[in-house]
Amino acid sequence: MGVPLDQLLIQTINGIVTGMILALVSSGLTLIFGIMDVVNFAHGELLMLGAYVGVLTLAATGNFWLALLSAGLLIGLLGAAIYLVTLRPLIDRGPLTTILATFGISLVLQNVALWQFGPVSRKVAEPIGGHFTLFYLDYPWYRIVVALLSAAIIGGFWLFLKFGTWGIWIRATTQDRVMAQAMGIPVPWVLTGVFAIGSAMAAASGVLFGPLSGVDPTMGLGWILRAFIVVVVGGMGSLGGSIAAAILVSLLEAYASLWVSPSQAIIVSFVVLIVTLLFRPTGLFVAAPK
Repeated sequence: MGVPLDQLLIQTINGIVTGMILALVSSGLTLIFGIMDVVNFAHGELLMLGAYVGVLTLAATGNFWLALLSAGLLIGLLGAAIYLVTLRPLIDRGPLTTILATFGISLVLQNVALWQFGPVSRKVAEPIGGHFTLFYLDYPWYRIVVALLSAAIIGGFWLFLKFGTWGIWIRATTQDRVMAQAMGIPVPWVLTGVFAIGSAMAAASGVLFGPLSGVDPTMGLGWILRAFIVVVVGGMGSLGGSIAAAILVSLLEAYASLWVSPSQAIIVSFVVLIVTLLFRPTGLFVAAPK
């Protein structure tokens, strides 16, 4: 059965919009893993807390963009505190220890949010209203703005890594942590900054996606699962691979939802993950070792 061109185009736009948000979430996760070798299971809860900070700031000020900025700053500071208090003492004890630690942190953060905000989803008004007509279908402008803002944040992060002093320190730490420290780079503070930046990117994702789906204590679970799939498919530690994989996976899910329900379309992500692990375990967008 053929698919009308207008539905195909709408699903393409939906896939790109969702893919850019997923790329923003995955970029923070990739950054933390690529530099620190920490699989951060609490990343989804940091996204959720960022969304709640956005909700509270929006209720107090009425300014969505201030909510986006404050969520990034506050959750970035929270991420730095989490790293210093719980992960830094465990960083050299092996991956299993940090996995269990971040899993425990995720449970604590989720239950704190449930205690403070309750289980009911909170609706957030879109800061940019209006629709545009596409093949006689109405499509909200805010979704386009979300994709552009996500791309701008990722682009700014890439420029920071490429040209900023801290970005150079981060890249040096990624290549050789011991040599970077011998050259005078404050590696412990670089690691703290990396966790803070990754947390801030997760918080920004939560604020941007809040008006599209609502905000509740469990909203991070679905995102963190898909983000892990993207990180594996794109290549562990590869920023560009994560971005490409996020868009690819989101487009495949969007096209699949033309024939099945959105909840069933998520199966496509797991199929891509399994195929990648079977035939390209290093990731689809990372050069395989010779």
